[in-house]
Amino acid sequence: MPYAIEAKGIVKRYASGLTAVDGVNFQIPEGICFGILGPNGAGKTTTIRMSYGFIPLTAGDILILGRSISAEPRAVKALLGVCPQEDNLDPDFRPREGLAAYARFFGIPRPEALRRAAELLDFVGLAEKASASVRELSGGMKRRLAFARALVHRPRVLVLDEPTTGLDPQARHLVWEKVRSLKKEGVTILLTTHYMEEAAGLCDELLILDAGRILEQGSPRALIARHMGEIPVEVQDPSGLAYLRPPNLEDLFLRLTGRELRA
Repeated sequence: MPYAIEAKGIVKRYASGLTAVDGVNFQIPEGICFGILGPNGAGKTTTIRMSYGFIPLTAGDILILGRSISAEPRAVKALLGVCPQEDNLDPDFRPREGLAAYARFFGIPRPEALRRAAELLDFVGLAEKASASVRELSGGMKRRLAFARALVHRPRVLVLDEPTTGLDPQARHLVWEKVRSLKKEGVTILLTTHYMEEAAGLCDELLILDAGRILEQGSPRALIARHMGEIPVEVQDPSGLAYLRPPNLEDLFLRLTGRELRA
């Protein structure tokens, strides 16, 4: 059984001489949520964009369910659902029609496409906005609509590039709930995020990058235990009062990189 995603010595080098990703290897089994963390410039966004063919690799390869993104890009993209970091929704389509139109790219007949569009809008809490103008949607609603679009062809592998950026806490928790339900259905999820709570709560496995190379990999709990142990961390509350608490993922990240996580 192939891995859901397998990166084999991937490199991205630009004409300027910058090496954004430098020989990264990882394997993601099916049915888990795999997170990539890193400070600004670490190579996480480049890595995730190479995984779905948005930018080409300089060297190495990425296999999606055993198929090469370099050799079979069209076949691989049919296996993937992608929620990109940027807003690329078509403003000329209303949500239901936009989802149905997108489904046609995957050969889904219109009646089935409309049925799936209605189901997905309900799934992400946008059923009441099915006929609204995309231009009238809030930023958080657009993020949820992009999430729904990534699911319209029922992909086995889902790529989420900072899916909850700009969402209010209620909407963020809604997306988390949906990610957990998809994982229970066997969908493999590749996630980048700059929210430590999100990474700790959703990811079964984490890859931490810095300067285009892997610093660490493992489950959130295992990584914290390996590097932080159980030694309490002293922090201050908003009033300036110091107190001790168990180490968390943010403490680990700062220890490994010396920097705060940035998008």
